Amino acid sequence: MAETLVIALGGNAITRPGEPGTIPQQFAHTAETLESLKSVFENGCGLVITHGNGPQIGNILIRVEEGDRRVPHLPLDTCVSDSQGGMGYMIQRVAQEMFRRERLNRGIATVITQVVVESGDPDFAHPSKPIGEYYSREQVCRLQQERPHWEIHEIDPGRFRRVVPSPRPIAILEQGAIASLVDAGVVTIACGGGGIPVAWQGDRLVGVEGVVDKDLASSLLATNIGARKLIIVTSVDRAAIRFGKPDQRWLGAISVREAREFLAAGEFPPGSMGPKIEAGIDFVERGGQECIITSTEHVARALEGCGGTRIVGERP
Repeated sequence: MAETLVIALGGNAITRPGEPGTIPQQFAHTAETLESLKSVFENGCGLVITHGNGPQIGNILIRVEEGDRRVPHLPLDTCVSDSQGGMGYMIQRVAQEMFRRERLNRGIATVITQVVVESGDPDFAHPSKPIGEYYSREQVCRLQQERPHWEIHEIDPGRFRRVVPSPRPIAILEQGAIASLVDAGVVTIACGGGGIPVAWQGDRLVGVEGVVDKDLASSLLATNIGARKLIIVTSVDRAAIRFGKPDQRWLGAISVREAREFLAAGEFPPGSMGPKIEAGIDFVERGGQECIITSTEHVARALEGCGGTRIVGERP
């Protein structure tokens, strides 16, 4: 195995903004995403795919709310586990079709992944992770009546989302199994939705009512299994500073120091690009070669050194 890569897929890789996110739509977008990664599958590297679950977990929670009158309530950690299994199945099925079509001798498997967090993490008191769809101000007024226990924040002017606690990941329980699969040449799907948040209470593991940021969990996993590169896939080809302003500047290669300075200056919002930059900084500082942030369509080119925002130890 030449090297190990961790590719963290964003929510838009499977569910597009503005769509209802039906299962046929999700399968179609998964196929489009994996087609863009075909050259990565072909080059024989060790590969872990992680993925977000924002739209999916939002829909699952709506089903839970609607079904509470007739079936037992599902806690959030169980909802995350359900999304891991369902989305892992989707990626596996589409990948198996590709491997057969392209005659690629590769296996693929999903690992239901538990991520340890601290039960006293400050985010439990101040929820910060957006999940589910965007709402207008009028829809928020209705939701506050129908679901008063929801915490809803304004993410962009006039656009609102539900937020839930997002504790920091501190350990990944299945990382040994994931590393073994990767060493055996199996494409491994792990840390779906950031992983199932759990905490130790003495010798017992308990599920935690929250979601873990997918990029931070992917960074931790990439470090722990010795990956050379972390690729964070998002909706834009590169990160930018002064985003949306007349003097906007797209970023190519930046050092960890520059990335920290931009982050401290507020260039990367916490609900979008911020965790990706933070995850990249953490990965490189812990010994990774580089973190690449780019869109699905440009992953292959970015791995060849063309395009994407690259966080490195020091710029050449």
